[in-house]
Amino acid sequence: MAKPPTKSSAPGSSSTANAMWGGRFASGPASLMAAINTSLDVDKRLATEDVQGSLAHAEMLGAQGIVPQAAVTSIIDGLKKIQDELAAGNFPFRPEMEDIHMNVEARLAELIGDAAGRLHTARSRNDQVATDFRLWVRCQIDALDLSLQELQRALIDKAEGEAATIMPGFTHLQTAQPVTFGHHLLAYVEMLGRDRGRFTDARQRLNESPLGAAALAGTSFPIDRHRTAKALKFTAPMANSLDAVADRDFALEFLAAASICAMHLSRFAEEIVLWCSAQFQFIRLSDAFTTGSSIMPQKRNPDAAELSRAKIGRILGAFTGLLMVMKGLPLTYSKDMQEDKASTFDAADALNLVIAAMTGMVRDMVANREAMRAATTGGFPTATDLADWLVREKGVPFREAHHITGRIVRLAETNKCLLADLDLGALQKIDARIDKGVYDVLGLDASVNSRISYGGTAPSNVRAAAAKARERFL
Repeated sequence: MAKPPTKSSAPGSSSTANAMWGGRFASGPASLMAAINTSLDVDKRLATEDVQGSLAHAEMLGAQGIVPQAAVTSIIDGLKKIQDELAAGNFPFRPEMEDIHMNVEARLAELIGDAAGRLHTARSRNDQVATDFRLWVRCQIDALDLSLQELQRALIDKAEGEAATIMPGFTHLQTAQPVTFGHHLLAYVEMLGRDRGRFTDARQRLNESPLGAAALAGTSFPIDRHRTAKALKFTAPMANSLDAVADRDFALEFLAAASICAMHLSRFAEEIVLWCSAQFQFIRLSDAFTTGSSIMPQKRNPDAAELSRAKIGRILGAFTGLLMVMKGLPLTYSKDMQEDKASTFDAADALNLVIAAMTGMVRDMVANREAMRAATTGGFPTATDLADWLVREKGVPFREAHHITGRIVRLAETNKCLLADLDLGALQKIDARIDKGVYDVLGLDASVNSRISYGGTAPSNVRAAAAKARERFL
């Protein structure tokens, strides 16, 4: 077992080589080299996965007769003790051992003695870390899928309760047409469904085992990579040893899916910020998801939404950062790849936190139905209904109907009234074909109730879509 580095007479250097790999070296690294080289503070999060991979590898070594069974039994017993220590939170991490792999092996040597040295037969830290990292990302994807499903459940529940709540639908953040709040919420259910699909696709592609690729070229020992892959619930071993240790596509794809998901959540968070404002007043969040001001006692700030909106920067930054790390690396492994984990861990933590916060806010929010409806009256949101009525009832070509409706909107603007408040005579002066039947389509309720096309905003559609979403996603 390695001892902590000791100071040599040369400034900034160590006289003790690392016992795990130091046979080639007469002295230890400079203290600065040790500082830049160590990764334990980051990769200790892979401790559980490292032990899982080691257990599978040890069992295979025994089954293949590569390591005596007595040594394998001792190794497995020791690894299970380490598992218990990790679970209890009392595993003795030692920074001088560089990384989690050396920490586990050093602790195993303390527990079982020389037999621990046989565990690393027919593997390298290169395939070991690739295996650990894949296992960790796979676990994250599974957890994220469940969290996203819960957010979808919260949105669907809320949408069902607001299926007939009328609000403005926007383009360019200008009032466009009336929609329902439930319909608006279900749009995010669809986005999150695609996000879950991207994570599922990424999981399928990452679920191949690098273990047994060794440093880069495979091994001369008669290992059974299919056995270890099955033990770790991978679908198969990776087919090329060079690719197995050099690949970080799985992390990049995870971060790409996370970035798109975070973008969706950021858009929703922005809407929550707008809806909570005094200018909109569409929803109210309780004290649980808002904060106050240190100087303005009247303030109720939607900080949970604002912080969620900000997280996209960290997550997208992680994706871009790893792309930059990987873009210039020749095959196979370079130490640059040690930088793959910190940003991935941070991005996963951020996304998990945002999903939990958004789920909480959706369940907490209370719709101000009166304010939503009042806001929908401005901006002539039923103008399209008028144009469609001219086409449907009077056979007017749509482009002509669009022009006629534009003139009517200008008249309503001049009179400072709603379209439904214009008298029939005034409408007929613009186009004599208009009759009193037009008033049947100019109201907000008539507008939303008419949108019965597949995927439309009619309350009956929203209720049916919510029920269908429960079948598809929950």
